[in-house]
Amino acid sequence: MDWLGQFVFLLLRTCATIARGRILIGQTVSQMTAIGVNSVPVTLLTVGFSGMVMALQSANTLRQLGMAHLVGGLVAVGMAREMAPVLTAIVVTARVGSAIAAELGTMVVTEQVDALRSLGVSPVRYLVAPRFLAGIFMLPLLTVFANFAGIAGGYLVSVYAAGISSMVYLRSAQTMLYQDDLLAGLSKSLVFGAIIVLVGCNQGLRTRGGAAGVGRSTTASVVIGIVLVYAADYVLASVLFADSPIHFGF
Repeated sequence: MDWLGQFVFLLLRTCATIARGRILIGQTVSQMTAIGVNSVPVTLLTVGFSGMVMALQSANTLRQLGMAHLVGGLVAVGMAREMAPVLTAIVVTARVGSAIAAELGTMVVTEQVDALRSLGVSPVRYLVAPRFLAGIFMLPLLTVFANFAGIAGGYLVSVYAAGISSMVYLRSAQTMLYQDDLLAGLSKSLVFGAIIVLVGCNQGLRTRGGAAGVGRSTTASVVIGIVLVYAADYVLASVLFADSPIHFGF
């Protein structure tokens, strides 16, 4: 409960800082590069290969049922609704969430955070708010690229390995994928971005015990971040897709 209270308090302080317009533009842009731009290659690779696996498995199954023409649509919908936002969040948690916890934890144990306070600088404004804004802006953007990578990976496997016509794959994806699926996935990624950054910042600012404490905070940020992402995914999926079936528009 102590951790949860500190997490919620940090969220409220961060939102209050942003609402008052106390935003450091330079810091925010720098964090957008660190969180978003630098995460593009590993995100595209991870989601692209996941799309390839998804297409391979679904093609083998659907061919036996005489429904191989649905592969493109299933890959596209699966990517938009679940795999692209969730896998992107997991990649960013491992890469960025751990880095945030390590950086802030090091600043705490070397008393740099105390130095900021002594100079009258709010750690929330200087350290947390820029990362929070960068997270909620860049995760949806990363998810857009991840969607393209996953669908492209599925295309390669479907056309060149499973023998499905490229036109059939693309038509299936175009017919079954709705705008609401994309928007819901992007909405989920926005929440995931906030969770990843806040968990990393909270763990970093709670660091105690020198170098060993930094290691514990880094590990905890990844574990807690992944668990909260999956928990949030379930809640959001229950709300967003409760009455939204997959559309077989053939």
